[in-house]
Amino acid sequence: MAGREIILILDFGSQYTQLIARRIREEKVFCEIVPFNFPLSEAMKKPVRGIVLSGGPNSVLSEDAYFCDDGYFKLGVPILGICYGLQLIAKQFGGDLVASRSREYGRSRFSITTESHMWNGLPAEFTVWMSHGDSVSHLPNGFRQIGKTESVAYAAVEDADRRIFGLQFHPEVFHTEGGSRILSNFVLGVCGLAGDWTMESFVQSQVAAIRERVGKEKIICAISGGVDSAVCALLLSQAVGKNLTSVFVDNGLLRLNEGKDVPEALAELKVNVRKVDASERFVSALAGVVDPEVKRKTIGRVFIEVFEEEAGRIGNVRFLAQGTLYPDVIESVSFKGPSATIKSHHNVGGLPERMKMELVEPLKELFKDEVRSLGRLLGLGDEILGRHPFPGPGLAVRILGEITLDRLNLLRQADDIFIRALRRHSQYDRIWQAFCVMLPVQTVGVMGDERTYENVVALRAVTSTDGMTADWARIPDNVLADVSSEIINRVKGINRVVYDISSKPPATIEWE
Repeated sequence: MAGREIILILDFGSQYTQLIARRIREEKVFCEIVPFNFPLSEAMKKPVRGIVLSGGPNSVLSEDAYFCDDGYFKLGVPILGICYGLQLIAKQFGGDLVASRSREYGRSRFSITTESHMWNGLPAEFTVWMSHGDSVSHLPNGFRQIGKTESVAYAAVEDADRRIFGLQFHPEVFHTEGGSRILSNFVLGVCGLAGDWTMESFVQSQVAAIRERVGKEKIICAISGGVDSAVCALLLSQAVGKNLTSVFVDNGLLRLNEGKDVPEALAELKVNVRKVDASERFVSALAGVVDPEVKRKTIGRVFIEVFEEEAGRIGNVRFLAQGTLYPDVIESVSFKGPSATIKSHHNVGGLPERMKMELVEPLKELFKDEVRSLGRLLGLGDEILGRHPFPGPGLAVRILGEITLDRLNLLRQADDIFIRALRRHSQYDRIWQAFCVMLPVQTVGVMGDERTYENVVALRAVTSTDGMTADWARIPDNVLADVSSEIINRVKGINRVVYDISSKPPATIEWE
């Protein structure tokens, strides 16, 4: 937004880039991730106070190495290069690098060799996380060593006059001791930002921006009963008041009883909510569709059709708002430089290119935990604030393979049993997200002395802070046993239950 000072993160494809953003946000400093080749002319339109060059999987020495515009180094703002970013800085300013025969990956003991603003409040030695192949062998003119490890002489360097810093290790990951302090020293100390980006300031700036853009025009908000859309509706309500109509679409892909429960929960928001039952329409459109990307794009297309029809009934609606979050944008677009699109979200990459309404996404700069903080500030109740995330495409991306009414019914029953068991055993609030996945396989079983050949469901539960990284939840064995037994005994058509113990990365939270 105009006037807001930011840290710009140039992404070279690192799996940790989002963590850099998260750590900087924790210092109450706004930052933005852009591709490594982001046009300098566009960057100069932003109030950039510092630049971070992320890590990346490539080698600076390779023929297909990625480089940013030379002009970034002439903007006069502090620059921090991390891993690949450090090597790029060395290459840019005339230093030498050596290609390692083996990649260094894991913990290393780091020693400070020279005093620097980057080390304020840190001990002389601490553990850092390495993930690199190449390393700097000779520093460019003007740079000096400020830290080393046993295997890397130039594990940290700086040019104090030009305020350019480089770290061979990753301060953004949990394994680096004092990593958050290092990033704080850079953004608050070296860059001089005030650390005053709060949810209160976000509300003020967004309300003003929405009013400026929307004016007195009518706007509808796509609402699902989840945290994101509820917060979006409350924020829009503050900005445009009665010109907002929230539309809840029952797409036939919701969890058990949500078609009834969600509107009742939304009534507490005191915003105008209209319910549209389009379940048959969505399920019909998905008939025979197996590819997950086609599922998402189909759902996105039908959603827009439904909203445009509803807008026609309301009359003179110019804008459509939705609760798109920053991770949605990052994962849906090739936002991370050379890294590939992970998946299209129905409310980002799945939208049709041409829409009759203009899109408004007031939360697209926020991570999930930030949205929850915003919701609490806006007065949203714990019933909605504490809900696990639920994907916009609903159960369509939790049914691997073809979507049918029978498979939807089986999955709804199994999922309801799982969620109710987690609440009963006081596990729900300890988990970021939990759900069942219907697998496209059948297995042999024995029930009542009879052979069965029925469906398999996988239980998925993860712990996380923002959904960008996640670990599988350590649910007690007795809880998993209860869930498995109840599903197999009560849901006719399922004879096997498995538990997913994959972390993100390398897996995603959802299976599709």
